[in-house]
This record gives sequence, structure tokens and C-alpha cells, in this order.
Amino acid sequence: MPRFLAVYTMKPEDLARFRSLPKPEQNAIDAVGLQQWADWEERNAAFFPDRGGMVGRTTRVTKDGIADAVNPFCGYIVVEADTIDAAARLFENHPHFTVFPGDGVDIMPFLTGPAPT
Repeated sequence: MPRFLAVYTMKPEDLARFRSLPKPEQNAIDAVGLQQWADWEERNAAFFPDRGGMVGRTTRVTKDGIADAVNPFCGYIVVEADTIDAAARLFENHPHFTVFPGDGVDIMPFLTGPAPT
């Protein structure tokens, strides 16, 4: 079955706005959103060979060296689905952007698989 990388995205300014809310308000949003997220993962568990996770600050390595960097990526999950459209439909109305301040989920097909063992 084809595999896709789904990357959760969030604009840094939206995260900053969320973090500026009073802690009780953040906690209330987390309580609702995390439960909805867990329920979503449970309903769709058969499609996720790797549930991934959320990620933190970025360090970028280039020919010029190693430095801190900023990008919109805040997490990922690996999806197995017949098509990219089927994979994308799994994320419709996802709590990442319906409850939390995420702005989207980018879905990309893997073009190569793991090396044979």
C-alpha cells in the first residue's frame, strides 16, 4: 500500500498567539483538542504504520554549517492509503486546525521505500 508523509504545519505567530493566552485558557483548549486528536488517531489507527509525533525547534545543516532555523513544521505522521486523496481526506476537520492554532497538514507521497534487508 502506498505511504505518505503528513506534516502538521503551524505559523510561528499563531503558536505565539496561543502561548500568550492565559494558562487556564490554553489548558482548556488542550483538554478538548488532545482528546479529539486521540479519538481521531484511534478511529484511523489502521492507516498509521508510524504515528510520528510533534517536533520542536529546528537546527538546519547546510554547506555553510549548522544554525538555528525556523519553519512551519510542528509534527508528522506516516499514512498508508490507496491514494493521496484518500490520505488527505483522513485529515478533514482535524483538531490540529479546528481546535489548535495549526494552519494545515501537508501530504506528500514517499517516492522511495526502505532499503531491502
